[in-house]
Amino acid sequence: MFFDEGALVAVLTTQPLDRALDYKAPEGGCHLGAFVEVPLGPRKVIGVVWGPGQGDYDYNKIRSVIRVLDVSPMRAEMVSFLEKSAAYTLTPLSAMLRLCTRAPGLGDPPSMRKVYRRGTGEPDRVTKARTQVLETLAEYGDLSFTLKELAEMAGVTSSVIKGLMKQDVVHEEDSPRDQPYPRLDPALPGKKLSADQEAGAKMLAEGVASGTYGTTLLRGVTGSGKTEVYLEAVAAALRSGRQALVLLPEIALTSEFLTRVEARFGAKPAEWHSGATMTERRRIWRMVGQGQAQLVIGARSALFLPFQNLGLIVVDEEHDTSYKQEDGVLYNARDMAVLRASICGAHVVLASATPSLESWANAQAGKYTRLELTSRFGPAVMPTMGTIDMRSEGLPSDRWVSPALKKEVDARMARGEQAMLFINRRGYAPVTLCRACGHQIACDHCDARMVEHRFLKRLICHQCGESKPMPEACPSCEAVDKLAAVGPGVERLGEEAAALWPDARIATLSSDMYGSARALKAEIAGIAEGAADIIIGTQLVAKGHNFPKLTLVGVIDADLGLSGSDLRAAERTFQLMRQVAGRAGRAEAPGTALLQTYQPDHPVIRAILAGDEEGFWQAEAKEREQAGMPPYGRLAGIILSGPDVAAVFEAGNQLARNDRALRDVGAQVYGPAPAPIARVRGRHRVRLLVKADKSVALQRALAKWVSQIKLKGDLRLAVDIDPQSFY
Repeated sequence: MFFDEGALVAVLTTQPLDRALDYKAPEGGCHLGAFVEVPLGPRKVIGVVWGPGQGDYDYNKIRSVIRVLDVSPMRAEMVSFLEKSAAYTLTPLSAMLRLCTRAPGLGDPPSMRKVYRRGTGEPDRVTKARTQVLETLAEYGDLSFTLKELAEMAGVTSSVIKGLMKQDVVHEEDSPRDQPYPRLDPALPGKKLSADQEAGAKMLAEGVASGTYGTTLLRGVTGSGKTEVYLEAVAAALRSGRQALVLLPEIALTSEFLTRVEARFGAKPAEWHSGATMTERRRIWRMVGQGQAQLVIGARSALFLPFQNLGLIVVDEEHDTSYKQEDGVLYNARDMAVLRASICGAHVVLASATPSLESWANAQAGKYTRLELTSRFGPAVMPTMGTIDMRSEGLPSDRWVSPALKKEVDARMARGEQAMLFINRRGYAPVTLCRACGHQIACDHCDARMVEHRFLKRLICHQCGESKPMPEACPSCEAVDKLAAVGPGVERLGEEAAALWPDARIATLSSDMYGSARALKAEIAGIAEGAADIIIGTQLVAKGHNFPKLTLVGVIDADLGLSGSDLRAAERTFQLMRQVAGRAGRAEAPGTALLQTYQPDHPVIRAILAGDEEGFWQAEAKEREQAGMPPYGRLAGIILSGPDVAAVFEAGNQLARNDRALRDVGAQVYGPAPAPIARVRGRHRVRLLVKADKSVALQRALAKWVSQIKLKGDLRLAVDIDPQSFY
């Protein structure tokens, strides 16, 4: 649809407004879906032409669109995706639009950079360094390079290249930064696959080649080669001229994965994540929209890139909790991937060794195709699982590595192998206690204990990020030298390991111990090459890393996730323990995983040891079904927050009393109750929980229910459809 100059158009902006606004089409007119700049009050803001204007306002007072941006218009399928996502998550469309315009400088003219290619001149004298530059340029024909790229490829300093420029041997010119990405070649040979990998790859490739929507749950034991299998699905998408998106839970740490992609297709894909530069994000956004980026490796927000012809979405480690956005727009990238694919006729691959119960249930019900890889790739075998009963270990209260586990680590070190000690707690200690008065140091802005980070010499709140220096005296009773660290964190475990194995090379992997993703990547790459004997790690190490020399994983506190009232406590503990154990024995040497536990007879611990994953899912599914809990029932969380606790509770009680809209569809409301962490960043938090049958159209009832309440002052209300956490 095209709108002639002066025609009324409705423009949806990224500003927090409840509707699209009318504007006049600019000189030259504009298409439906065009990205435009419009005046809003005294400001200029970005928006999208959403349709014809309403015309319910004096035409002469309606302002004109300032200009149409030089980017690809929003496609109808993206409009549909945003509208359906907004309706499902009960999110304003303006907030959804913000998610898909997160590339800076969309309205800026193309920025330029200096590039260098072979000039017409000849050097006045020949040196080894100059010869290397000329040979590099000759090898790549007429290609141009940045100064840094040419210097690195030729193995010379930039001054050599600048010297050749003066003689026109090397020519400098301006070139747009937003260049297309190198073409990937799906015809290059991949790794030799095993029989079941070959069958799985063929099945996925056929699904992609069909050009129709479908979802496959790719379940394979850790180390079974799921990546190589779904890369063949990527190859099938590229062969059919369509784009592919691979979502990863820890995109900033995936150098090994990118190396595998480059080896398979001969070039690097586009990377979309928080660590990418602003310039690179704008380049990806533009090139994806023009079809000039065939493959994007991204974090969850990559789902909102303007793909021109999306044929495949892979959600790797689909069970991972980081796919759920917990602030701003509350959405689950796994579910949104399925929605987006269904709209544009793409295939979805959900890959995991320990799938979420939701995906398992969908496969059981026949909604998803199920594909199994049952053995590890090559000579590797699954690790032997065992427990260490901590009730009989006689460990002192300030030590966490049992004698039995120490003996096993000693044996690995004697053989030149690596061992990993895993604990799912960042920092040095979760609680700092005064031994004189019993005071526990808490955050000033949250109802949460501050965690000691000895590496940084600070106390940090893991809820709001507030930090303060470690005090000398107790803030309550002012007693000096009476503050004690209680409980272990990853830093404290590293300190204990250094005392137990003074000659060992110890690497501690925790996301907050490195200044940048690049430094963390380098550390992980070094460990994979054997630069450490003992690895101390948090949940970070469970996410797909491959350490060939690692043959022992010791879980320090296997009971940590089993306590509390979290609906998914058993599922998450099972997944985490199996994933961590799966780091061991991924090469030729067999691996062992040992779980230190005070509850060796707990059903979850027994299921982990037995390796009976199907039995675990069936038992967990039966419990959830009997309770009417997801995935066999529906939940929605309502989070009210504000600086005045009385006003927040009053709003919660008002909602609970006036629940007719929910009762009409058979839904129940529980609460209000203080959130488990009742104050975050100085705001008091109250939760309500809505429970309904699977068949209930809950969103319409929820929208009607929450619309009764008028939010005054600084009171905020958020609706969390399908909540993953209840903090």
